[in-house]
Parts: sequence; C-alpha cells; structure tokens
Amino acid sequence: MTLIQSVFAREILDSRGNPTIEVEMSDGINTVRAAVPSGASTGVHEALELRDGDKHRYGGKGVQKAVKNVNTILGLAIVGMDAVDQKKIDATLLQLDGTENKSKYGANAILGISLAACRLAAVSKGIPLWKHIHNLFGKISPNFPFSEGKVSIPRPMMNILNGGKHADSGLAIQEFMIFPHLESFSENLRAGTEVFHTLKKILAAKGESIGVGDEGGFAPKLKKCTEALDVIVEAIAKAGYTGKIDIALDSAASEFYEDGEYTVDGIPFSSQELVDFYGQLAKDYPIVSIEDSHSEDDFEGFALMQKTFGKKLQLVGDDLLVTNKKRLQIGIEKKLCNAVLIKVNQIGTLTETFETMHLAQENGFGTVISHRSGETEDSFIADLAVGTGAGQIKTGSLSRSERICKYNQLLRISEKI
Repeated sequence: MTLIQSVFAREILDSRGNPTIEVEMSDGINTVRAAVPSGASTGVHEALELRDGDKHRYGGKGVQKAVKNVNTILGLAIVGMDAVDQKKIDATLLQLDGTENKSKYGANAILGISLAACRLAAVSKGIPLWKHIHNLFGKISPNFPFSEGKVSIPRPMMNILNGGKHADSGLAIQEFMIFPHLESFSENLRAGTEVFHTLKKILAAKGESIGVGDEGGFAPKLKKCTEALDVIVEAIAKAGYTGKIDIALDSAASEFYEDGEYTVDGIPFSSQELVDFYGQLAKDYPIVSIEDSHSEDDFEGFALMQKTFGKKLQLVGDDLLVTNKKRLQIGIEKKLCNAVLIKVNQIGTLTETFETMHLAQENGFGTVISHRSGETEDSFIADLAVGTGAGQIKTGSLSRSERICKYNQLLRISEKI
C-alpha cells in the first residue's frame, strides 16, 4: 500500500501566464507534483474550472479558491487512503463535490489531486507512470483492448499554424496540424520539426509574421483557410515529406458560429454548406481528420458530416463530447462522429477519463489525447497516451517548452518499449 500522508496545493502560472493549480502529494517517502492545464476555447458542457473572479488579482483568473478547497477539504479527505486505489480516491472526491460539473469545489482542484495520486502510486511502486496508467486502465476497463507488452507510442498531431482563439491571425479555423505517419515516433517528431522550420522560412520570405500562438504554431495574417493549407503543403514538400505527412484540422466551429450561421473567410455558411466546404478542402488537400466541424450542439451538422465523410475521414468530437461519458453515449447513438478528443480537465478525474476512453474504444471510436492552450511543464498526458493505448496525441507545435516536454517524454518512453 501507498498511504497518502500529505496533500498540498499552490497557485502556479501556466504557459500563458495565467494562474493554475498544482498539487503536491507525499507518502512520507516520496513526494510528487501534478499541474492542471487550462483551455482558451472551452466547451459549454465542460466541468467547471473554478476561478476567483477578483478583478484586482490576475484579472479575476486567480485560483486561490480551488487551492483552498484542496488544502482545507479535498486533500484532508484522502489523507490515509491508498494512492494505488485510484477509483476509490476519485469516487471520494466526486462524492464530496456532489455536483454534475464539479462546480462546488472546482474540477481543477479535483483533477490536481487525481493526477497527483496516480503519479505517487507509480513512483512508490518504482514503475514508469505510463505502465501504472496501463495497469489502472486495464482494471477499470474490463474489455481492455491490448495486453501488456503491446502498448504503442501515439502518432502526433502537430499544430503548426494557429487561428481562432489561439491566435490573432484572423483565420476562423483554430488549428492547422501536420500528422506524420513514418515508422517510429522519433521519425515522426523529426519530420514534424523539419516541416515546422521550413514553414518558418517560407512565411518569413513572404513577409508574414513568424511569431507563435498559444500552442506554439505560427500565426500569419492570412485571408483564407486555403492560404494556410497551401503554405503548409508547400512546407511539407520543401522538407521532403510529401506523401508521408497528412493534415488534420481543429475547426473549433463553436467559435465562428452565431445566430444559426458559420462564418469562414468572411463568408456565411449554413450547416449543410459547411459540410460541403469541408468536403472541398478534403478533396484539394491531404486532410484525414477534422475536429469539431460544427458548433457543440449542432447535432444535425455533426450527423451530416459523419454520414457524408465518416468512412473517409476521422471526425473528432471535442466541444461536442467534452471527455464526458454521457455526451459520448449521445454521440454514439446519434452517429455524430467517429473519434473523441480526451482532455483530462474537461471531466475532472482520471477514472472518468478512463471510462470515457473505454466506451469510445469499445464502440470503435478513435481516441486522441490532448493538451490545452494553457499548459504547464507537466508531461502527464504523454504517459496517459501510451498507457491507455490512445494511438494519437495533440500536444502543440514544435516550439515552447510546455509543448516540447511532452514530445521529449514520448521519446524517452519509446526507448523503453
């Protein structure tokens, strides 16, 4: 057993300079930390991220309330519990909060404890975090899709050009990602990096900005989405990877939806017209995956995308599903997509994350582990992607250390397995 002896939370800064919560946990011998990420483009159905609201301190974004909830209530409730019993710890936290969306104590407070317990258990057992996650996932998910020794390193989706809420480029689509499919993770990482640096040279030669957005991708002032895709295809070709790198999009369409219309490149689209727009993009460019093609509650739009392109493209639900088992069940029944994005802070505990992933894998859905725009140096999601056999990961571009630390951790894990 690994009995938890102390739990302590503090307010730290994320990659955007905004406060977030970090939880430190000890069993008396080992001490670990876990930091909670934060999103910019958030779905309305996500679990509540508790902020202080005091405009005189960090513009209202402080997390002292969440920190206090850990230090005076939640942490004390799990002291003395076995860190290895993830399911019991998470159940205790959920019972204490008692709300559907963790609004009483905050999903950020709850998640910090959940992740720290997982890491403490791994350290105390003397095994890698990914392996402990692998063992946990197998216990929680009875129809575990793979056996020990057959885990795989995820294929990376790399956000090299930013739009939407992640940048001020003016582009409606939020993420333009390259999706390498070479033989190993290290080769995929090298290919992505070389394309990223090639893209930088191309943009500089065109007189475009080579500053980066929240997730490390470039944010040039382009007028149309096709201009972004053209320059990415050019970078792939010049780097020598044509045919070896696909393209993935995260539209985050809720952000350009208003009054029943979608506006892309200054042009208004109906839900049906937007489907046709994506169809033309997929015909003209090597696009294999589209995330959040429509606004989070536009079920008709998602269903039409799935009916039209579900056999050709990976259609990922993020704001649509918010890592929530109940929302995913709706997505399955209504045939709204064929893959789910997994963000631990959307749901609030590791156990619930596992349950959503199990439901997805059981129903043939793809699973994509994802970072947030507000990240930290914590590389937990790299181990999560390996341990759960997710197969895919989004952790940003090939710059900014809060993104690179996840790639570097995957390199280390790939050496071991």
